[in-house]
Amino acid sequence: MQSVRLTRASAIQPVVGRAASKNARRYTVMTMAGLKVAVTGAAGRTGALVVKKLVERKDQYEPRAIVRNASSKSKLAQMGVPESAIYEVDISTGGAEAFGKAFAGADALVIATSAVPVLKPLSLIRVFWAKLTGGKAMPDFGWKEGQLPEQVDWLGQKVQIDAAKAAGIKKVVLVSSMGGTDKENNLNKLGDGNILQWKRKAEQYLIASGLNYTIIHPGGLIDEADGQRELLVGVDDTLLKQTMRSIPRGDVAELSVQCLTLKAADNRSFDVISRKPDEGTPTKDFEALLSGLQGNCDYSINSQW
Repeated sequence: MQSVRLTRASAIQPVVGRAASKNARRYTVMTMAGLKVAVTGAAGRTGALVVKKLVERKDQYEPRAIVRNASSKSKLAQMGVPESAIYEVDISTGGAEAFGKAFAGADALVIATSAVPVLKPLSLIRVFWAKLTGGKAMPDFGWKEGQLPEQVDWLGQKVQIDAAKAAGIKKVVLVSSMGGTDKENNLNKLGDGNILQWKRKAEQYLIASGLNYTIIHPGGLIDEADGQRELLVGVDDTLLKQTMRSIPRGDVAELSVQCLTLKAADNRSFDVISRKPDEGTPTKDFEALLSGLQGNCDYSINSQW
């Protein structure tokens, strides 16, 4: 599999020769354009944080935000994304050609799309009654029309991968989920969606595509401050044995951005969680974090391909 390195840099180089024959030594600034990074699921809770971090580093990145409907555009514009860099594409209905304009000329892609289960409120009556009577019951979940896991996490991501390849995108970072080695994982039971099975199928499709990839399996996502915790990486869901199995969304977003250019992230699939804020040293060196991880996730385990 070909590994293509993406870099970002700027340099000040002296002008020599005849142009420098005057009394003063002149300089010219040679600046490489920032990496053009497309982000799908850009209005989602994790995707929006990826976009935010890219916007904050305008000298390094040129973000493009892809959203499912027009109602999300104002949110991204307020974050500083130019209106011309916000694209509306419904991944559940469009083919690879639907991403043609959004992906054209892009260097990298961060896929942060995911089906989202919807709680069925009436099922809470059964849960409350079970608690009152000493029993146990779980609430029921469903999915919005056109947003089943098969449609979003498999077919929708497949379309994105095909479109990225057609557009000549060099790097794809896919934000997925832990738990994919176990078909009996409780997340698969939500609304009978088998969401982790479909995610795993998309991951295997990305690996087989020949694109330079990074697949991130975060633990439970929490809405707490990022940059304050030590991150732990592993493979094949071994981190699920840890007492603490969650990670702030912002840390996942930061890791996604870092993986765009890290050599140690090339063609890697791994799991990640965090320690508590008062345990360990906050992770700052992401190259060292991934360089210290041996191997990749083994897709012969619960293969969907």
